[in-house]
Amino acid sequence: MISKDEQILNLLGLAMRAGKLVLGTAPTLAAIRGQKVSLAFFPSDGGASQAKKIADKSSFYNVRLVQDYTKQQLTDAIGANRGVFAVADHGFSRKIKQLISEKERN
Repeated sequence: MISKDEQILNLLGLAMRAGKLVLGTAPTLAAIRGQKVSLAFFPSDGGASQAKKIADKSSFYNVRLVQDYTKQQLTDAIGANRGVFAVADHGFSRKIKQLISEKERN
């Protein structure tokens, strides 16, 4: 059986191929401010000042911020060298949040 982490990373790859990810720091912050996303990713090994900026915006706009994965894991998952991105699709966001909740319960 594949782990919750693998399922989440696989879904991110699907979302990428479906064109449902907002990639990069500035576009992600803009999407958060515009309330177009409800789920954002930032690498666990990303820079501290960048992490704080994304975390503050996410918190203010009630966007779930996931920092469980390294930049390499995120890059491998979406096939692009981007550590910061957001999921701009309600269905993908809902499913990923559900998997994260299940992972946290176990």
